[in-house]
Formats: sequence, C-alpha cells, structure tokens
Amino acid sequence: MKPDFHKGLLPAIIIEEKTNEVLMLAYMNEESYKKTLETRTTWFYSRSRQQLWNKGATSGHTQHVKSLVMDCDKDTLLITVEQKGPACHTGEHSCFFNVII
Repeated sequence: MKPDFHKGLLPAIIIEEKTNEVLMLAYMNEESYKKTLETRTTWFYSRSRQQLWNKGATSGHTQHVKSLVMDCDKDTLLITVEQKGPACHTGEHSCFFNVII
C-alpha cells in the first residue's frame, strides 16, 4: 500500500517509540518517502529551502524508523522512531513545548 502523493506533500507526524510522545511534524514528498523506506532514517522535504533533508544529518540527532503507517485517506503518515538527542532544532526534546492552555 502506497501513500497518495498526487497532491504533492504529505504531513508526517513523528512519535517516539518508547513514550509515544509527538516529537515533530514535517512534510514528505515521494522522494523523501522512498529514501526513508530505503535507509530506515527519516527524510523530509523542506518547504522553505525546497529540498530534501535527512533528520540529524548535521546535528547528529537522528531518527531510526521503527514503524511507518498511513491514515485511512492515504494522505498523512505516522512514523514511530527511536530518537537520538532532541528532535527540535531549538534543542527541546519535542517541537511541541509551547503550552497554550
């Protein structure tokens, strides 16, 4: 079964295997999806830089893919990872640390 990339980018929700904590949200195109399957590390498409990026390639804060599933519409991915170091570029463990309520 393959995700539906006909509309371009798909959101990818990244969660940590040990805690089920949501670490981040990023976007994948078909190429980054294929690279993720091939390497078992997360690859994403940067909307601002208009290029692929491998999570942790420069920081060392890598994500080893443990499972990858898609939703019922085949247009959102949920990726469970083993996270090495913080997931957020700010140095926080998760990108979701700004509490509103």
